[in-house]
Formats: sequence, C-alpha cells, structure tokens
Amino acid sequence: MRLNYPVIFPLNQLAYVGEDDSQFFCQIHGRKFNALSTTYMLPADEEEVRRSELQHKMIQFLFNGKSYVGPVADALKPKEGQERCRVLDLGTGGAFWNFIVGIYNHPYRAIDLADEFPSAEVIGVDLAPIQPRQVPANCTFELCDLDQWYLPYPSEHFDVIHARFMHTGIENYSRFLHEIARMLRPGGLVILIEPDTEPIADGKSASHFTRSGQPSGMRGWFALWESYRKCLRDKGVDVGVPLELSNLVASTGAFDRIVSQEGNIPIGFWPKVLDPVALSIGQLAWMNYDIMLPALKPLFLSAGMRDWEAKKLIEEAHQDLYYPLVRASTRLHIVHAVKKVHP
Repeated sequence: MRLNYPVIFPLNQLAYVGEDDSQFFCQIHGRKFNALSTTYMLPADEEEVRRSELQHKMIQFLFNGKSYVGPVADALKPKEGQERCRVLDLGTGGAFWNFIVGIYNHPYRAIDLADEFPSAEVIGVDLAPIQPRQVPANCTFELCDLDQWYLPYPSEHFDVIHARFMHTGIENYSRFLHEIARMLRPGGLVILIEPDTEPIADGKSASHFTRSGQPSGMRGWFALWESYRKCLRDKGVDVGVPLELSNLVASTGAFDRIVSQEGNIPIGFWPKVLDPVALSIGQLAWMNYDIMLPALKPLFLSAGMRDWEAKKLIEEAHQDLYYPLVRASTRLHIVHAVKKVHP
C-alpha cells in the first residue's frame, strides 16, 4: 500500500502526496478541480472518476474487449540488455487503463495481462491524486501538469506511451507530441485517442447543418457543444486536434507505421438489439454524457456565462439526450505509431 507518491512540478522539483491531499484540489463553482492546471476544466471528484470508468468500458467494447490498439505485445517484449519494459500513461485519470496494463487484480479490469507483460513497469500521470492508493509493486502514479514545453522524464526511456482524452488540457499539442517522441525509445509505441468535440446527428456533423441551413433536430445539444468549443478556444486549445491527429503525429518526423482509425460512437439506445456491441457502446456513451453535461457548468461560468444561461444550456442539451428526435453520435480519433529506429 502506497500512501505517498511523487508530484513533479516544473523545474523538476519533487514532492510527495500523503494522506492529506487537499493542497492538490480547489473548489470552482461548487465542484472539486485539480489545482495544477487552469486549462483542463473538468472536475476531479468521484463523479468524474465514475465517468472515466464508463469511458474505459466503452472503449473496451469498441476494441473488442481489449484496452488498447496497436502492437503493444511487441513493444513490451523483453529486450536483450534492457532491465525491464516501461509504460507511461499520460492523463491516467482514475487509472483504469493503467490497472489493465499494470497487471492488477482490480474489479474494473477486463483482461488478465499478467502472463503477457509480467515485468512491465507502469507510470500513470495525472493532474490530481484521484487514483487508488493501494497499487501493485510495478504500478506507480505521479502528478504533473503535462501542458509544459518540457516534460520531466528522460529521453528514450519508455517502450509504450499512452494518452487519451488529453487535447482539451493541452495548448500546444504539437509540442506535446514532440515530447512524447523524445521520451520513447526507438521502436517504442505511442497510442493516442482523442474525441471529436463536434456533435453528429443522423450521421451529419454540426458543420454540415451550418452549411446547409437544415435543422439538426438537436438544437440544445448542438448549442452546448458549440459553447464548449468556444470555451476551449478561449483557453488556447486547438479544437481541431482530433481530426488532424495522424497528420500531427506525422509532422513530428519521428514516427513511421502510423495507423489512423475512427471509432463511430452511438449515443443512446437507438442501435438495434441485433448489434449488442453497438447497443452497449451507445448505452455507456449516454451515461458518460449524462454525467458530463452538468460537469461543464463551472467551465461555462468561469468563461463569463451567467448562471441561468449555463443552467438553461445544460437543461436543453439534457432534454435532447433524454428525448432524442434523431440519432446522436460522436467520433473517436485513434492513432498508433512506432518511433523510428536510429539508422
């Protein structure tokens, strides 16, 4: 049981989280947030941990029961002269992915990777200490604001780096990718998953409805996500990152074998029972957004929106979620790539 784990600040100052972790949290408009970053504006409380668990289960359904894509097994094969393989999970959140790869007997895990990666050393990094304190010997957690020019980790140190749902907390995502490339060993694997923030109704994006002038059938839902995108832009976040993910990875010049995929995520209960996987994904996505909508209120209020305006915006989006007239969906942009080996 580890009650202390490291906090990494800029300039590589090191501190440890003890039993009293209150200094790493702050209250914003009635919700608990991390105290390290003002860019990432989703809460850091029990409801958010529950939401990240729903997201993780949704991704497992999307990946046919796995928690990852790409040649993870190859990247984590023991190598001659290397003491052990290392995994870095950036934005670990509630650490559900971290537990899977860290070979921990936890109720949220879906697959037992103990036989696959018996010697993997896993480090999970996040903005807030919301991870369980009882962890396996090969799994540790660290706190760090990843929206920095230089990340405090050695070069060519990790075999796998995993980052998902990160771009809304990173102002310079291109620089973030360069840092990932620096920290990966040659031949190492990066896995990136980012959600599109543009809503979709009946297979058509918000941009399509804007151009055509046709009604979306989800006015409240579309209005909320447009407000969310505006808040992100005002914070310096590039909302186009998910769509450009593979191009951004390629532009680093550090990777080859770049594989780009899209995950089409239904929202709600409209997928047919004959497709139980899509139905399960839709149900989990619906529960995820049911929790996420009220979690956005502090962001809207901090951006200058009046309380009644934020409340109305969220209520109308919830109305569309609860009583949909069209088929809502979203997309995940998924990229994995291998770092080039030095000639």
